[in-house]
Amino acid sequence: MKQLSHLFRTGFAISLLIITAACTGAGDLPNDEDTIVIDMIVKMNRGDYWSTIQMGAEVAAKEYNVSLNVLAPENENDIQGQIQLMEDSIARRPDAIILAASDYEALGQVTDRTSYYDIPVISMDSEVASTKVKTYVGTNNYEAGQKAAERLMELTGGQGDIGIVNFVQGARNADQREEGFMDYAARFPGIRIVDVLYCGSDEELAYRLTREMIRQHPGLTGLVSLSAESSIGAGRAVEEAGLGPRFKMIAFDNPPEMLELLQEETVQAMVVQNPFNNGYMAVAAAVKAARGERLDDKIPTDTKLIDLDNMLWPEHQKLLFPFVK
Repeated sequence: MKQLSHLFRTGFAISLLIITAACTGAGDLPNDEDTIVIDMIVKMNRGDYWSTIQMGAEVAAKEYNVSLNVLAPENENDIQGQIQLMEDSIARRPDAIILAASDYEALGQVTDRTSYYDIPVISMDSEVASTKVKTYVGTNNYEAGQKAAERLMELTGGQGDIGIVNFVQGARNADQREEGFMDYAARFPGIRIVDVLYCGSDEELAYRLTREMIRQHPGLTGLVSLSAESSIGAGRAVEEAGLGPRFKMIAFDNPPEMLELLQEETVQAMVVQNPFNNGYMAVAAAVKAARGERLDDKIPTDTKLIDLDNMLWPEHQKLLFPFVK
């Protein structure tokens, strides 16, 4: 089975280019001879998730004659750095801005300022507290949190101590995933949430925090990690602890490390997003907004709950192993 994760790594860059046919919602856009300039400001400049978003965005940019500038701070906790990137972008006056806001409230004011210069903003991945945004492209994060909780409740029988490893407190998608998980878990009186930890999308910090949680709560029966980075770190801590079959873990996203842990049954399921589609559809929406076309308030992209039983279904292979025809 580990050969699958090896293929995932080696085929990653090339394979994403062949799934553009799966992207939807933009095929009706006409090509235009005039180049449209779009700044895409994401949360950080590393990680498979953001690399895949960028690849989807670049495919759309080529298709629709867009000059695309992808910008990001070093890490998701650098809220001020992301605000500065927005300020710099506004000063350049692009035709549109795509923003994946690291903090829902903190990025609101600078996003509002774009309206003074008639620069449309597309919110992607996580929403921002601004009425000036034309649309949101991405996961329904509340529902994704509920999906994770539903599966973990099934696996634990609705009994036991559960921990949560989240990423950036204040990021809209992080808050919504946590809220969805907590609301669903609250239906089960036998479930106790013993801790909610925030790793700032730092894999090593997620590892240390999870290791300490396991030490402090030896009766822990389940864990959910709510992002790729938190999943990598938390998964490593769970694997090292050797908690055995009594312990159940649900992860988010599908970095190669999680794929291996799923095969080893350290992780029982993953809530997998479609970052390629997020990037592609965000650029397509930004092109429409730059042309003054109307957009729906939200352009949702689906999530899949993937486990050992369904990981090789054809529709799931497109997410996990997109290089497999």
